[in-house]
Amino acid sequence: MSFWDYLANRHQQLLTDAFQHASAVFQCMVIATVVGVAVGVLTYRSEWAGNLAVTSTATVLTIPSLALIGLLIPLVGLGVAPTVIALTLYGLLPVVRNAIVGLRGVDPALVDAAKGIGMSRAARLFRVELPLAWPPILTGVRVATQMLMGIAAVAAYASGPGLGNEIFRGIASLGSANAINQVLAGTLGIVVLALLFDAAYVLIGRLTIPRGIRV
Repeated sequence: MSFWDYLANRHQQLLTDAFQHASAVFQCMVIATVVGVAVGVLTYRSEWAGNLAVTSTATVLTIPSLALIGLLIPLVGLGVAPTVIALTLYGLLPVVRNAIVGLRGVDPALVDAAKGIGMSRAARLFRVELPLAWPPILTGVRVATQMLMGIAAVAAYASGPGLGNEIFRGIASLGSANAINQVLAGTLGIVVLALLFDAAYVLIGRLTIPRGIRV
């Protein structure tokens, strides 16, 4: 069976796996972004706290994804839970690091001016600092999403959702008629999803970042 015939025969299942893959990455990135920005806000004013936050989240990336998921299975079982926990942890570093860099890069004169007109600390954070730090934060989210697209495939090891199931089935049946087609379909599906997500982030950047800041 040719690759195109395989896609025609399995398109419904592939679309389902692709939707589950995209949904898992999207939901985990939402959690990682909220947590990562919160950690950045809490630590960027202190040198040691910021370094500790970056080092702690960087340590997670030293753990092989297959090993981390394997360690989570006895704790939370198979399926969605280990997938969500692992992907969220892996997505934290780029967001935390860029949030800290972005917030520290805000011009102190602008913050002082906002303070001078009577803005509270919370108002300065949400109306001045975070909007100015948004471009690097968005870059961190883009980088994290590209990472998670590939890592999410490993979640199939724990019966997680997504295109990784197609890849693992192909690897498990190497030598059979459709083994290469399965691996290729899963891999290309992940690549296409990564490109679509990145295009969406470019659009979000154009809509949310003022032209002057982009320049």
